[in-house]
Amino acid sequence: MTSEDRFLEALNALRRETATLRQIWAQMRGEGGRLAASRLLVAIQQMEAYLQEMESAYHFVAGEQSRLCALVDIARAVNSSLDLSVVLNEVMDHIVTLTGAERAMLMLVNPETGDLELQAARNMDRETITDAAFAISRSVVYRVAREGRPILTTDALSDPRFQGQESIISHGLRSILCVPLRIRNRIIGVIYADNRIRTGLFSEKERDLLAAFADQAAIAIENARLFERVAAARNLMSNVFSSITVGVLTTDADGHLTFLNRAAEQILRQDAQEAVGRPWIEVCSALCPALEPLLAQVRRSHTPVVQEVEVEIPSQGTLSLRMAVSPLREGGEERGGMVIVVEDLTPQRRLEAQERFIRETFQRYVSPAVVQRLLEDSDALQLGGQRQEITVLFADLREFSAFSEQCMPEELVSVLNQYLQLGADAVLAEEGTLDKFIGDALMAIFNAPLPQPDHPLRALRAAVRLQQAVRELHATLGPAHRLQFGIGIALGEAVVGNIGTPQQLNYTAIGTCVNVAKRLEEMASPGQILLTESVYRRAQPWARARPLQTVRLAGFREPVTIYELLSLDQKA
Repeated sequence: MTSEDRFLEALNALRRETATLRQIWAQMRGEGGRLAASRLLVAIQQMEAYLQEMESAYHFVAGEQSRLCALVDIARAVNSSLDLSVVLNEVMDHIVTLTGAERAMLMLVNPETGDLELQAARNMDRETITDAAFAISRSVVYRVAREGRPILTTDALSDPRFQGQESIISHGLRSILCVPLRIRNRIIGVIYADNRIRTGLFSEKERDLLAAFADQAAIAIENARLFERVAAARNLMSNVFSSITVGVLTTDADGHLTFLNRAAEQILRQDAQEAVGRPWIEVCSALCPALEPLLAQVRRSHTPVVQEVEVEIPSQGTLSLRMAVSPLREGGEERGGMVIVVEDLTPQRRLEAQERFIRETFQRYVSPAVVQRLLEDSDALQLGGQRQEITVLFADLREFSAFSEQCMPEELVSVLNQYLQLGADAVLAEEGTLDKFIGDALMAIFNAPLPQPDHPLRALRAAVRLQQAVRELHATLGPAHRLQFGIGIALGEAVVGNIGTPQQLNYTAIGTCVNVAKRLEEMASPGQILLTESVYRRAQPWARARPLQTVRLAGFREPVTIYELLSLDQKA
């Protein structure tokens, strides 16, 4: 039996005793004992009054206990979720229950603007009311939000505090109850309830009860808001870790993995859900030889360590990784765990190796502009032999052997380098590839390694540029040093690529057109430029040439028509 049941039983027993006394009084009065009967009547009346007071007190206490129990149940309900929408709905449903209001609403302060914004509204049937349909006294709401004190009125139309306020008059508001939502000393919103028909609906009891409920609701709302912000921050952090291209792993003090981001999954070929909770030495077994010394160093020094290593990972081969290890700190204190950042540098290192190979292969043969274009568009470069159309230019100094017999070696080398420099400059100026120097001769190709749709014209321009440079050089040299180039140019298919051994490679061309160009160069007189008919046809209308003869070149079955270049349009 509860204490409440025992109290009611005692109260009923007193009622029965009082009834018995009344019967005794009636008998005493009938038997003539009027004085005693009157005294007994007074005692009975006092006892009845006392019983009535006790009953009233009991009902008051029972009512207060019921309200407090309801408040506890409501507080438990609104604090049972961290979902803000669920919390707001719970709050609104219980406001209507607590106050018996016709309508109720909840407004929250926007943290950024400071404005009150409607979050939820209900009617007495717990139906949602739209913002447009909820006509209220804004002055009451903003006053409570500003001053932080509840407002209660039993008849707003006759309340002197609200006389002259058009919203109350136009909307016909009667009973109004509005309390603040407060977190410590900060107002985060208000709860508003009203009735447009009945007066005296709310009393100080409802005001105090709703104020107490508002305190609980404010805590629940603020917790839900904080949870939303934490969840948003967690999602943002998760998105950041998923988006970054470096692998991030964390371990606890016992060496068990506590986190892997997406990049770490890809590098290690491990699933995060399966890896978390396992020892890192099992999950990252391929990294152990490189990672264990770094972890030991961090444990000794308590400072971050960064090192670039090469590791062998199954199914991926050798990877170049930059690993950074640092102590895991929480609140500025070390907890024994580690943060491991793994950056896969393999694509970058491969690209750097390819760039080095391109530079080492071509910087001696082509102009810097061509090397830069190769680096910017390395996909267009297919290293290794490939068949393609090219234009080949050979240039050889005439009468150089006789000249060499008359000079000292130092003088010979000096003069030869001057002429070969002119040839190299002329080829590179037209973005040709300087294939090689052969004694006092040079070989150049056009349309490789990068495509050049006008490669025959480029070769002719280079030849004309070389002859002009020779004439200019002669103005500075003595007659004994004035030599001339004989030039041969041919066009056709050839195999172009790196020829040689891994220790000694040479980017060159092999094909019939190369041999034809060499034969033409051998036939050319000093200062003469000879070319095949195919070169001449492709260079029209900018080139003017005359046919010389059709000859059988050594090593060729078909005769070749030879042209001598007479001039080249300067606009070409």
